Amino acid sequence: MTLVQMQPRSTSATPMHRTVADAMDTAGPQVCDGMTVEVALSVMASARAGHLLVCDNDGLCTGLVTQAQLAAVRDSSAYTDRVQLRDIRGDRGPFTSPVAAMAEAEHAMRCRRLDALPVVDEQGSALGVLALAR
Repeated sequence: MTLVQMQPRSTSATPMHRTVADAMDTAGPQVCDGMTVEVALSVMASARAGHLLVCDNDGLCTGLVTQAQLAAVRDSSAYTDRVQLRDIRGDRGPFTSPVAAMAEAEHAMRCRRLDALPVVDEQGSALGVLALAR
């Protein structure tokens, strides 16, 4: 049910020309957007992860959900045990490319107040996650 893809880190880039690929972490747990919120919270707890990458039925990344987002949905008055991740995700994204400049990706994340951002290839498959350092 959860797939983990490993992506090696490159250490050859200079700090001034670092790309997202140089700094991203492995993709971590990936789940289908048809999964219920309750099951997703269980997967997240089992994986000891703060987020899950969400993929559609074709295996393309549709975004990322955090434990805080899922807990807020579960605690809302409109919640039922049938609510699926696709019901709360809305639009696809945001994403970044592995060849994007780190400075640009960090700026975009700070502007959007994102702690983590999925890194996808040209086809939309998840390669990893870019997380801001705290």
